Amino acid sequence: MTDASDVEGLLRVVAPRALGALVRRRGDFDDAEDAMQEALLAAATEWRTTGPPDDPTGWLLRVADRRLVDSWRSNSARRRREEVLAADPDPGPASRSDDSLELLFLCCHPSLTLPSQIALTLRAVGGLTTDQIAHGFLVPSATIGQRISRAKATLRGARFELPAPTELPDRVAAVAAVIYLIFTEGHTASSGASLDRVDLADEAVRLGRLLLTLVRAHPALARQEGEVAGLLALMLLTHSRRAARTGPHGDLVLLVDQDRRLWDRALIDEGIALIEGALSEAPIGPYQLQAAIAAVHAEAATAGETDWRQILGLYDLLIALAPSPMTRLNRVVALAMVDGSAAGLLALDTAAADPTIADHHRTHAVRAHFLEDVGDTAGARDEYELAARLTHSIPERRHLLDRAARLA
Repeated sequence: MTDASDVEGLLRVVAPRALGALVRRRGDFDDAEDAMQEALLAAATEWRTTGPPDDPTGWLLRVADRRLVDSWRSNSARRRREEVLAADPDPGPASRSDDSLELLFLCCHPSLTLPSQIALTLRAVGGLTTDQIAHGFLVPSATIGQRISRAKATLRGARFELPAPTELPDRVAAVAAVIYLIFTEGHTASSGASLDRVDLADEAVRLGRLLLTLVRAHPALARQEGEVAGLLALMLLTHSRRAARTGPHGDLVLLVDQDRRLWDRALIDEGIALIEGALSEAPIGPYQLQAAIAAVHAEAATAGETDWRQILGLYDLLIALAPSPMTRLNRVVALAMVDGSAAGLLALDTAAADPTIADHHRTHAVRAHFLEDVGDTAGARDEYELAARLTHSIPERRHLLDRAARLA
């Protein structure tokens, strides 16, 4: 009997290839995806007993195609479908080509909303069930199911092919953004009792590896390789700290207080190698700069050895290239580490003038830390308590309230 986790891991690798081949052959993403879900359930049950077949992709393709054919023969469009089947009755062996990139582009189609892109990517490319996706984002299963159904309805008739060369950069950027949003939610959950959702972060890293492999295989995407490598490096370097980010009871542990012996050196080494290669060979981009910042943290043996001047310079480059309110807030923290908390407070007043972060819990948490550092205990306590009221993360709230209580 094959271990269930081994079967699940194999299915996540081969399912996008089989689904891509089925969509390319039959031309209907909606029905093909439903049929593939049934095939995956059959495989998960059968392979645990018999072991995976020699050609797992071909097995999934054949079973899903049979389910698709059965479905078409029983619906109201039977005559039209049977004409298609008569012309092309057998899916044959799985193609040697990999349609996973086209599948990623389809799931992140610009006609879909961002929540729908995320849900569909996790379902069709990640192989997660509706319940698993719902659990990861703490929303009802029915909500995820509706998003997936609406997304597939929107894509009905969409062509399954690589976009035109002029559209490729934007489409790769859209796929990368979806993957990073999945990782961000997995690394620091926006709400709930857990600080993170490791399954989501792991899946985002897997999708990042897949995207980089696919981009490297297409010469037309050569200019996107650096940023995709930067994205994967950023996720690896950030994910390397996961074991040190929480205490024994799930409490938040700040970066400065983490036991760096718990950091995953294999992920760090891989991430650093990726970002060094990307920065030396490709046009610089936002993901690369964020990965470079993470690499500086990873290379410091202790928090006190962190090269904050280098980090501050990297944030200056990042703001010049891709300004955002949260990036400016992060730069304020780096500035305070270089020039002191008094300078940080002045810079924070400017950054927090942006209404998008003025009442963000992290803005108030940063201000609280600066005020505590300059000796304004009462002001710091008020800011910690305000930040605690604004966050939806229970571990973050406990941490902030604990900091406030220590100042009482």
